[in-house]
Parts: sequence; structure tokens; C-alpha cells
Amino acid sequence: MNLKTISRNVGYALLVSALFMLLSVFVSIAYGNDSALVALVISFIITFTIGIFPFIFVKKTAEITMKDGYMIIVLSWLLSFIVGMLPFALWGGPFSVQNAWFESVSGYTTTGATILDDIESVPKSLLFWRSSTHFIGGLGVVVFLLLIIPNASPVRLRLTNMELSSLSKEGYSSRTNKVVYVFAYVYLGLVVVSFFAYWLAGMSPFDAICHAFSVSATGGFSTRNLSIGAYDSYLIEGLTMLFMFISSLHFGLVYMAVITRSFRPFNNPVVKFYVGTLVFFSLLLAFVMRSQSLSPSFGQALWDSTFHTLCIATTSGFATVDNADWPMLANMGLFFMGIMCACAGSTSGGIKADRVLLLFKAIALQVKRALYPSAITEVKVGNRILRDEEVAPHLIYISMYMLLLGISSGLLLLMGEHDVDALAASVSALGNVGPSIHQYGTMGSYNAMPEISKMVMTVNMFLGRVEIYPVLAVFASLFKKRIL
Repeated sequence: MNLKTISRNVGYALLVSALFMLLSVFVSIAYGNDSALVALVISFIITFTIGIFPFIFVKKTAEITMKDGYMIIVLSWLLSFIVGMLPFALWGGPFSVQNAWFESVSGYTTTGATILDDIESVPKSLLFWRSSTHFIGGLGVVVFLLLIIPNASPVRLRLTNMELSSLSKEGYSSRTNKVVYVFAYVYLGLVVVSFFAYWLAGMSPFDAICHAFSVSATGGFSTRNLSIGAYDSYLIEGLTMLFMFISSLHFGLVYMAVITRSFRPFNNPVVKFYVGTLVFFSLLLAFVMRSQSLSPSFGQALWDSTFHTLCIATTSGFATVDNADWPMLANMGLFFMGIMCACAGSTSGGIKADRVLLLFKAIALQVKRALYPSAITEVKVGNRILRDEEVAPHLIYISMYMLLLGISSGLLLLMGEHDVDALAASVSALGNVGPSIHQYGTMGSYNAMPEISKMVMTVNMFLGRVEIYPVLAVFASLFKKRIL
């Protein structure tokens, strides 16, 4: 394991956080030196010093192994969480050390769960930093360093494959060293377009940029206690639904649609399956809401159900209504979307629609093989034919995901959480969804959750964001000698 290469590349990730801390300092000055100024300045100095240290004392090297690549990914995220909590912890208020850690992990992993009961009492500069963690985490702390590393570097090629793996290949292809640029172009384009759209729709420039960071990262941090519902604007809600949906699609397909000026790239079996599930659960939730008199009309129920189905499926934690009193049937419908979530190659979390579609096709294949043992059968996704060895890793991933979900729910139950709340909170954290049900619902917070339970939640958020395999690879490399 090459510690020099690891430290230099992790340093890049920390410098990105330092840059946004500095921007937050300027925001504090612009708003009259608010109460978070000192906390942000100290945090910037600490983060910048740690990030720049390897570039001063460590000689540059391009050599990297697969173990180094996995370690870079895991350490970049973990150290970003640590420096990211500094502004919260140093400012104080509701941010104990544990709460600051929770908010930082939730921000970087774009989960959007919060411990804040009164968001609007927090200084604007700290709210800007809070939204910035979404922006950094949405693009990925590793992607930031990939943009800096030269194209020909083996470091770049290996990390690109690990950080931006995708199942949705049909309708999009690109050389490996160009994938990171495609991802960055689409992501930054969404931030810019959504900022101007929100601003023109009536948001202040500050609210517009914070919500643009959140919606493009499918995170959900808002500057208002009532989230998007605070604006009481169908236009803003409609724009939010549009940008949540675009951000949940494979960015390669979005890129191809823009440069070809055609929707043909979206003629993709994964996209069709994903849109179909969105429509089905939106209609189901609308019927439940109207039948329970939770909305004055079916039209309003359909609007609210579509908004919240998108919020859960895209792992964006926004809200327009409180789901604390929704019937269990309505919330159970959203549980499925919170487990599956959106498409690979996007900023969303969860198992991904790609893998769920693959699971259904694999089940259908096994049924056919049982009925027709002599027939030649194979999994086909669109025009792609997948061999069993290509399908197996994704099915194993789903199994690991559900196993972690069960373990997490069990731990939360042991810590005193209600049975349904334990499952819902685990689904929310592992899928990087954010809102859950009851007290942890769309208008609630996780402030009342026990400290040890919050730690379980942050572990889930991290595993959901890095998709489990890199963490297992790091542990395997660290304990390999002991295991053998």
C-alpha cells in the first residue's frame, strides 16, 4: 500500500472542502459577519493545512494499485466527514459533536437527514456550508480529484472505474477517461440551470443557490423549516420535481440527450422501468391520500403524491406536506421506492433501478429454465445480453444490501426504536433518502434519536454512498494477513 500516493490524493479532496469553507467565510462577511464567521475561519485553516500538508512533504508519484484506489475512496470520504463537521461543532448551538458528525455525514452522502428543529435560526453562512456539503458529495469528493489528475494517469483510470461504475450502458458510451468530464458537465450544468430557474421563480439568490446545490445532488437540505412547502408556489414545486427527476437519471444519457437534441437516449429499458414505477406509486399514493381525505381533491393528491414519490425515489429530502400522519399503506408504498431509488450513473442512492430490473429478469430466467431445462436462456436488457457471471455480482450486491438493512433495523430495535421506525430509518439512511415516517418524517428531524442510534445511521449513510464494495475491499486488505 503506497501511503504517499494515498495521502496526496486524499489531500485533493480536503482542499475542495477548504475551498467551500472559504466561500462560506465570504458569505458570512456579506451578511454582516454573522455568528458562524469564527467557526468557519478556524475550520478553513485546519482543513487547508491538513489538505496542503502532503503536497509540501510528500514527493509526487503516479503509481497506484487497486488497494490504493479503494483506500483513496474510503479515506477521502471519511476525512471529508471529519473536517465537514468542524464548522457545525465549533459554532455550537444544537450541534453537539455527535450532531455535527451526523449533519456532516448526511450532507456529504447527500442523504438530507437533519438534526435541526429550527433551520431558519442557523446563520446563513453555516446554511451555505451545509448545502455545500451536498454539492461536494453529489459530484463526489473523488470526482473532484479526478478532474485534477492528468488523463493518462493510471490513478485516474482506476478511480474512474471504481467511483463512476454504472449498469445503464445502453444508449450511452464513452471512453473511460472522458466519463468523469461527462459526469461533471451534466452535474454543474444542472446546478447552474436550477439556480437561475429558482431565482426567476421567486427565490432569493441565497435560497436559489442553496436549493440548486441540494436538488442537483438529490440531497434535500433546505434553508427553510417547511422545506419547499415554505414557498407555497406550484412553479417552484414543479421546477423541483423536474430537476429531481433529471438528476436521478444516468448522467451519460442526459449528456447524450443534450448534445443530440433528442430524447432517443432515454429509450432505455432501465429508464422505462424506472418511470413506470414512479407513475405506479404516484397513482397509488394519490388514491390513498384522497381516500383518507388527506387532500381536498384528487388533482392536489396526485400533485403531492408525485412530488413525494420523486423525493423518495430520487433520494431528495424535500417536502411540501407532513407525512407523519399518513396511513401505513401510503408509507409502505414509498418504502419500496426508498429501497430501489433511481438509476445508476446519477447522484441518487439505494440499490438502483438497474439492479432491481436485473433481479426481476434473473427471476424470470430461472422460471424459464425450470420450465424448459433444455432451452438456451439468458438475461437480456434491451439489446444487451448479460452472461451469468455479469449478473451475479449485482444480485450479490442486492443480497448484501438487504442483509445490511436487516442488521441495521435490528440494531435500532435494540436501541429502543419502534419496530416500524427502525425499519423506515434504516431504509432512509442506507438509501441516502433522508426523510422517514412518524417523528422522522418529512417535516421532522433526527434530533431526538439516541446518540448511539445516530452513529448506526451515519454508518448506513456512508455504506449507501460508497456502495459497500470499496469498504469491504479496504477491510479485506487491512486484515488480509490476519485472515490468512
